[in-house]
Amino acid sequence: MGSKHSDNGHSAGAVAVDDPAKVRNVVLVGPSGSGKTTLAEALLASTGVLTRPGSVTEGNTVCDHDPAAVRQQRSVGLSVAPVQHGDIKINLIDTPGYADFVGELRAGLRAADAALFVVSAAEGVDPATVALWEECAMVGMPRAVVVARTDHQRADVPGEIASCQAAFGTGVVPLYLPDGDGLVNLLTTDDPRFEEERNALIEGIIAESEDETLMDRYLGGEEIDQATLIADLETAVARGSFHPVMPVCALTGLGLPEVLDGIARAFPSPLEHPLPEVTGVDGIPQPRLEADPNGPLVAEVVRTAVDSYVGRVSLVRVFSGTLRPERPVHVSGHGMADRGHEDHDVDERVAHVYSPLGASLREVPYCVAGDLCALTKLGSAETGDTVSAPEKPLLMAPWEMPEPLLPVAVVPRSRSDEDNLARNLGKLVAGDPTLRLERNAETHQLVLWCMGEAHADVVLARLRAGGAEVDTEPVRVALRETFAGQAKGHGRHVKQSGGHGQYAVCDIIVEPLPRGSGFEFVDKIVGGAIPNQFIPSVEKGVRAQLERGLQGGHPVVDLRVTLVDGKAHSVDSSDAAFQTAGALALKDAATTGHTCLLEPVDEVTVRLPDDHLGTVLGDLSSRRGRVLGTEADSPGYTTIRAEVPATELLRYAVELRSLTSGTGTYTRHFTRYDPLPQALATQAK
Repeated sequence: MGSKHSDNGHSAGAVAVDDPAKVRNVVLVGPSGSGKTTLAEALLASTGVLTRPGSVTEGNTVCDHDPAAVRQQRSVGLSVAPVQHGDIKINLIDTPGYADFVGELRAGLRAADAALFVVSAAEGVDPATVALWEECAMVGMPRAVVVARTDHQRADVPGEIASCQAAFGTGVVPLYLPDGDGLVNLLTTDDPRFEEERNALIEGIIAESEDETLMDRYLGGEEIDQATLIADLETAVARGSFHPVMPVCALTGLGLPEVLDGIARAFPSPLEHPLPEVTGVDGIPQPRLEADPNGPLVAEVVRTAVDSYVGRVSLVRVFSGTLRPERPVHVSGHGMADRGHEDHDVDERVAHVYSPLGASLREVPYCVAGDLCALTKLGSAETGDTVSAPEKPLLMAPWEMPEPLLPVAVVPRSRSDEDNLARNLGKLVAGDPTLRLERNAETHQLVLWCMGEAHADVVLARLRAGGAEVDTEPVRVALRETFAGQAKGHGRHVKQSGGHGQYAVCDIIVEPLPRGSGFEFVDKIVGGAIPNQFIPSVEKGVRAQLERGLQGGHPVVDLRVTLVDGKAHSVDSSDAAFQTAGALALKDAATTGHTCLLEPVDEVTVRLPDDHLGTVLGDLSSRRGRVLGTEADSPGYTTIRAEVPATELLRYAVELRSLTSGTGTYTRHFTRYDPLPQALATQAK
């Protein structure tokens, strides 16, 4: 974003909109390869924005301008391409269809007021497509279905519509159908060949719009005028339960005017879409906002990119008020500290306001409520941040971010790469809330938590493009060590080298405690064998050795150390000497007693279609998992709860997706440490 990557020619400039009613924010959703980006190119060309459409295979489309998208020949990030249809500005928001980039999809859903759900006429509806449909349903997004690639040799438009109805419900109803080389509009046709389909459409529109009076008139045989039907169509679509279907061929242009007309006439404007809740930066709820250009300024950063020429570029949806250049703004980001985004509240200045067209930025004089724009050089702005007026800072309720579950450990190749890595990681984390950065103090690894292998590939490619050459290495899981039974330890630290010496002797008994109990230190010295002032020194030395570890170098946990005896010297004993003696006593106990390694165990919750239940249960057992229970979820889905060692979950995000054809998801959280099986413990040591 910020420079031009396509050579297909931009022939139309950007125009600022004054009225939110004249804006349609439409997100393109669908599985990878369904034709979303190609459809966007065709719409751009048909409206005169481009002189000719680009090609995904040639790598010159407006929306897939990221080098990673060109290399993988699929979208890897959200992109905006505005078109003008009559007096309506349509912001097309192209999103990736691959599961690794669901964070970009959710950002697109946040920025949009309706969705075009794109399916291929030659592919059918697979479980991954259903999962994308559910993403839209979870946020109540109004949707229309576009059946693309109707020119494919295996295209079956009626079959694809039937598949969509079976997968998505009876609310999926054709608005247009192929008829020879063109389309027939079922709302206006009087062709008897389509009477059944027309009746089904009209009944569906009236039923879903809940216009009872109109239903009575229709059932009574009255002919309903087209204007009334279109108004009820918009109401039905806005309710999110009625989904008109439109066939399209991007290559021939079939259906493109109909899609644009459907968006302009049947999709809700920003005025009709509920806005997210707003609070002050102190968390106090504020009155619900409306898409009013004259209201208080509230906008949200839905995507952040770093361009090599213009620096940080923030894609912004304005929900209320008007963004203008050369004005101060307040940037707030809260609640993302666990992802590496510290809470921040900073006043900045907007230098310019741009209308984005893929990677290109076209300056506009303002951006009103309901519209999308791009801002440059907001140094503190990150994805998910709220932009508001400095005199009244506000904070929008964040959208739900998916949890990254695939760890990738990276190592810089040289000292110069270390500096480049640190600089580039900050930029990546600022722009990608689905990427979590972990610097593990125990394993001394830098771990990038990603959504999957494709996401990891994009992250690594961006690091290398930024000048940081990195390699990956196996991720290590931080283990713990404890005592399996009671043991005695003797620590003797005596040194005489002339002058002031060192003298400390202590005897301890070590006993294991239940998991999660931590460390206890008990003083049972009698008769002043060790002076009172040195007893805390013994404890301090033991605690230090617990942190350093014993045989495997892993922290030692869950034990009680009882100090039972010792010796001191009136001159040579000191705090440092007894710290050393305490550490030596613990190490001695480890040589005479039996220690064991502990591994972290996570509780996982897996949601998957019933068809894959047996396969996933068997796989969990093979990972040394213990199933806690299963329960029915939504129709056709089951939730599994299980406890699984963390060492067995390193690639589970990828493997679960493979086992369930991309439909299974899971969450995890740490629950406790359990003994590591002896065979694995031997390898770990």
